Amino acid sequence: MVNTFCLFCACIDQASVGVVESWGRFLRLAAPGLHFLNPFAGECLAGVLSTRISSLDVRIETKTKDNVFVQLLCSIQYRIVKENADDAFYELQNPKEQIQAYVFDVVRAHVPRMTLDEVFEQKGDVAKAVLEELEKVMGAYGYNIEQILMVDIIPDASVRRAMNDINAAQRLQLASVYKGEAEKVLLVKKAEAEAEAKYLGGVGVAKQRQAITDGLRENILNFSHTVSGTSAKEVMDLIMVTQYFDTLKELGNSSKNTTVFIPHGPGHVRDIGEQIRNGMMEASSSHVDN
Repeated sequence: MVNTFCLFCACIDQASVGVVESWGRFLRLAAPGLHFLNPFAGECLAGVLSTRISSLDVRIETKTKDNVFVQLLCSIQYRIVKENADDAFYELQNPKEQIQAYVFDVVRAHVPRMTLDEVFEQKGDVAKAVLEELEKVMGAYGYNIEQILMVDIIPDASVRRAMNDINAAQRLQLASVYKGEAEKVLLVKKAEAEAEAKYLGGVGVAKQRQAITDGLRENILNFSHTVSGTSAKEVMDLIMVTQYFDTLKELGNSSKNTTVFIPHGPGHVRDIGEQIRNGMMEASSSHVDN
């Protein structure tokens, strides 16, 4: 910051300012460069101050309006005003402690009127209040406050855990809502798919029955035209008997069918065709249910 060659001259570094005294009394400020001193007139270089921006970190512990103890880490950016460097040199013994005391006073006057959430949301207002107070006070001592930064806000450890638990519970609740909506959509789509499958199955059964009916009608007509003297009822009975035995064969080969509902006692039934038709209908119904 300063190079002294002898009692007669001194060199002040850039971004610094020297304080020259005469017989112990302030004489002048020395700008950066080479300066000649007159020791016979009592001139000497009393000290050198840096005009660079300095940073001071202050940690303040206080209590919020909702009785939560919190620590605030505040960073003060300040520098010495060149024109008033003599005030900074002579007026304050320890400027850092003076600045720290004013920061403590302002923060502890504002934060207790705010809740913890408000401290997080309005930390810029706290920094602005500290800046205004420091500028008003420290300006008289040759210091300029460049900027105040609220670097960090640290609540008590138990409060932090509680805040994390609340946040986690809210996110789990939101996840449950989304999961329920997803399950609802899945059930709706599944129901729609089942309804569509049943509809298509019904259409297929209807078409199958229509094809069977058309085939039976065509067989009856062809058989009646080919074999003379046969009626449509006789042909129908013959076809139903054939269908009856085919159904018995199919039911016997199927491993899933355990019970077959077939009317018994043909001697008590006058119309064997009606008995066969009823048996075929009941067997078909049992096959569909299974």
